[in-house]
Amino acid sequence: MSDLTVEMVQRGRGPSTEEAARRLGVAREIRSAREKLTSQTGLERAFDHELLRHYAQYRAGAGIPLVLFAAALATAATFWIAPVVAALWALGVFVMITLNTTLSRAFLRADAATIPLARWRRRFLIGEVLQSLSWSAMIGLGATGGWTFALFGLVIAAAVTTMLAATVPAAAVTALVPLGLATASLAAFSTGMDALLLAMAGGAQIFFLGLSRRLYASTVGALRSRAEKDAVFGELEQAKANSDEARRRAEEANLAKSRFLATMSHELRTPLNAILGFSEVMKNEVFGIHTAPSYREYSNDIHDSGMHLLNLINEILDLSRIEAGRYELNEEAVQLAHIVEECRHMMGLRAKAKNQTFHDLVDGSLPRLWADERALRQIVLNLLSNAVKFTPPGGEIWLKVGWTASGGQYVSVKDSGPGIPEDELGTVMSSFGRGSLAIKTAEQGSGLGLPIVKGLVELHGGQFQLSSRPREGTEVIVTLPASRVMDTLPPVDVGADAFVPARNAFNRAA
Repeated sequence: MSDLTVEMVQRGRGPSTEEAARRLGVAREIRSAREKLTSQTGLERAFDHELLRHYAQYRAGAGIPLVLFAAALATAATFWIAPVVAALWALGVFVMITLNTTLSRAFLRADAATIPLARWRRRFLIGEVLQSLSWSAMIGLGATGGWTFALFGLVIAAAVTTMLAATVPAAAVTALVPLGLATASLAAFSTGMDALLLAMAGGAQIFFLGLSRRLYASTVGALRSRAEKDAVFGELEQAKANSDEARRRAEEANLAKSRFLATMSHELRTPLNAILGFSEVMKNEVFGIHTAPSYREYSNDIHDSGMHLLNLINEILDLSRIEAGRYELNEEAVQLAHIVEECRHMMGLRAKAKNQTFHDLVDGSLPRLWADERALRQIVLNLLSNAVKFTPPGGEIWLKVGWTASGGQYVSVKDSGPGIPEDELGTVMSSFGRGSLAIKTAEQGSGLGLPIVKGLVELHGGQFQLSSRPREGTEVIVTLPASRVMDTLPPVDVGADAFVPARNAFNRAA
């Protein structure tokens, strides 16, 4: 039954970090699978468009270089064929290059949201086949003795075509088929060593096709990486928006809490004062001795409970003001050693009742501090109260006050108690947090002492350090900065003109 209760509480608090990450991963996988079902390449639809866009960009940018390459081949071919034939071949290649370039630019101008990807993929395939057929017309040089020149031209055309069409594998394959058939047809004009060159050319074309597949895989990997990065950025933006909204709500809730506590403090303290006053009258038997002795015990219990409730209200109000940044320090010159000594004397009776021993190592020559005396007194009392509370009877408490290495002053309270496990240090430092020892021993307390101490220390610009180990005791060190030591404060620069009115007033009086 207890496991069910814990599960219900966890559900009420919302999903854990691991559960939220798992849900996010599942949602991302479902979205990816849905997009793959609507794709013809087995990838996400966004990838299909990006791959075609890359293809169109490559083709559009390679138009002029391909035209120049075709012009160079046509010029060199005039050594074997008539210039008119070479010009006609070059014109056919120019037309196919222009067709593919125009087609690619039209795709780049189209709206990505409504563009029919399958139709454009077929157009690109047809354009690649037609352009490859125009390049394959170079086999006519074989009959005129220029088959070696035609062979190398076909190999170069295959390399360029497969690289440009790498992002659309089907286009690379369909473009290479006419060029491969043209290369194989040159075997009719070759013998002996020439056949070896043809085999090497065919192998080179197959190698270019494999290289285009590697380029395709690399491009898909880059697109996936970019998509994951964009998804992470989107999630971060959403998380930031959620965080800002949560922070706004937390600030509103904190403001409402502060207003509630400010209102309820008066409403709670008014009846508490009456309870404490009347219970004290009854406890001291001001109007006569009680008929039943139990009434005096009841009066003591009422008074003690009222004092405990009043202290709890004061602690909650102090912590609320500290967290809201509304705790105002009433700073003045104070002697830290004297405050510590007074607090130790106040806690002496409680320590004596438990047969505990105080060890004082207080430097009485410390200069004064510019600080809030009430806050410092509350800091020391809370630390000593915790030490006396959790130190077993007959234990020891060490109290140190002295200089820090940076010129500030510190207060250290160390006890010989059972200590705090390392995994509970964060708990005892949280509001209303209580360690397992306090729960087991049923020690009274609200769990606000250490958070209040830490908040007051930070308001003074100091540092709070808590160190503890089981069966080795607990030590708390409060450090106040050197800027609050009176001897280190810079002197007030009062110019000579400031003394002129006082001198004139003295002369008039004389």
